[in-house]
Amino acid sequence: MNKFSIWTNLTILMVLLIGILYSLPNLYPAKPSIQATYANSALAADQNLYDRIENILDSAEIDDFNIALIDNNIAVNFNSLDDQLKGKSLLERAFLDEVIIALNLQPSTPEWLKNIGGSPLRLGLDLSGGVHFLLEVDIENAVANRLESALNEFRKKFREDRVRYVKSVNTGSAIIFNFDSNDDYGNAINIINKDNLAPSGIIYDLALDPINNEIGISFSREAIKDIRDYAVGQNLMTLRNRVNELGVSEPIVQRQGSDRIVVQLPGVQDTTAAKKIIGKTANLEFRMEATPTTSRLRKETFEFKASEFTTAELERTVVVSGDSVTNASTGFDENGFPQVNITLDMQGGRSLQKATTGNIGRRLGVLFVEQKTRSEIVKNDSGEEVIEQTQYVEKKIISLATVQAVLGTSFRITGVGNTQEASELALLLRAGALAAPMKFVEERTVGPSLGKENIQLGVRSIIIGLVAVVLFMLFYYRWFGFAANLALISNLILITGFMSLIGATLTLPGIAGIVLTVGMAVDANVLIFSRIREELGTGTSPQEAIKEGFSKAFTTIFDANITTLIAAIVLYAIGTGPVKGFAITLSIGILTSMFTAILGTRAVVNLMYGQRNLKELKV
Repeated sequence: MNKFSIWTNLTILMVLLIGILYSLPNLYPAKPSIQATYANSALAADQNLYDRIENILDSAEIDDFNIALIDNNIAVNFNSLDDQLKGKSLLERAFLDEVIIALNLQPSTPEWLKNIGGSPLRLGLDLSGGVHFLLEVDIENAVANRLESALNEFRKKFREDRVRYVKSVNTGSAIIFNFDSNDDYGNAINIINKDNLAPSGIIYDLALDPINNEIGISFSREAIKDIRDYAVGQNLMTLRNRVNELGVSEPIVQRQGSDRIVVQLPGVQDTTAAKKIIGKTANLEFRMEATPTTSRLRKETFEFKASEFTTAELERTVVVSGDSVTNASTGFDENGFPQVNITLDMQGGRSLQKATTGNIGRRLGVLFVEQKTRSEIVKNDSGEEVIEQTQYVEKKIISLATVQAVLGTSFRITGVGNTQEASELALLLRAGALAAPMKFVEERTVGPSLGKENIQLGVRSIIIGLVAVVLFMLFYYRWFGFAANLALISNLILITGFMSLIGATLTLPGIAGIVLTVGMAVDANVLIFSRIREELGTGTSPQEAIKEGFSKAFTTIFDANITTLIAAIVLYAIGTGPVKGFAITLSIGILTSMFTAILGTRAVVNLMYGQRNLKELKV
């Protein structure tokens, strides 16, 4: 007789129940939603913000909405996309820069499923959408920053060689020096031509005015192209690091054109946090505090980030910037206040060591540099009120501490605000600094990138293929085909359930992986049933033929699936984006199909024939 032990049957049943349980969240569609939180990270969403949002939406003609305070965010659910977009527009006009308003899709999974870790299957941008950002790199700012560094280099070299200049200025496109005497003017030209003061690969163009003893220094077209490529490349790498810090599955971060970057985050739920982390151009500048003898041209005045302090004067020369940070983590000082522990690279460590040597007792300032957006409502040419945004850079002191010893590659900064602000600063520094500021050119939640028609065709292909296979198996293998079809449907449930459980992302290539898995699952059953037919043809008894058919076909099925699984693992290891999606679905499908095609089908066949005294068997 053919039968499994009670424990084997219970195991099969338990696996199937788990698959069904974690597939259930996919029956509950996500609702259009808006997330709102204060732009200031130090402020958490509160009842005041809740009431203000509720009053604004109540005054509008929006049929129905549901508002809730969840995890320091205000979440508002709507019944339609039109109401969602209308609500977003109203709230953006009301709050401007005070509150970040982001579109979202809020899961409607029941609480009892959430409590056991149930969540719907993540869908890629080509299926259900996600967050789409188009960012533009500020190349003019990148050039101006490079010129500022060059300006400091030339000033330092002229001072060392006792070349006196009466004026030095950075116009954003060039740096200009004016000299009082012909000798200083000539010596400056010799120094510029003799010394390679520019960064590697950067070429200067000189504009000489011997009548006014003026030298204009600008970057050549080749140099500007190099700066642009470096800035976009560095920002691209930094954004990828930041997205990885967010833990997003299968993100897309790629260059578009000469100075734009596309960021697509499929399946992201907290779009507000994503925008805050990705969009911030946060950096640090370490500068020594100016002394009473420091000249006016070599110092600047900055406000403190904490409002209870006033201002302080720092030297213009930047000792170290956030570009040199290799690691950053949060901690607490001896008084229990948040701090950020920073590790610099060797070059940054040497620069800081050189700056602090001989300056023990002086204070070292830490500037927090942030690209911000200022919004205001203006009237366009048609007289309509629109929101106009302008970009600006804000630099504020977050720490001004006395140097008590020569600093190296590892140190800490305090006065960084609350724990949340300290964690956010550490994340931004750990992920890398942006080489140039960026602005959001476009921000939206997107639907299928290949169109609804392609999605419908993809789903239809699965249904048609499944129905065709089911009918063929019933017609050709009769009751054995019925057992195989039950296993096939169970396989699709297990794939959905386990992909939902591990948080895998389903894309259109992933659907192709499911279709392939359906064929492979049936292929395993075909091998088994063919083997049973062969055994019956040799005169073997029906029960023994069933046993030998499953037993002898197992090796072939196992070898074929293992080789395919190895190929899928290689695809995942070296592939990107859609290729990874295909590899994940295929890998899970191989494992579940082996389980259902061998154990699942065998269990059903045992229930139908295992306890019967068969004289003949039709397969």
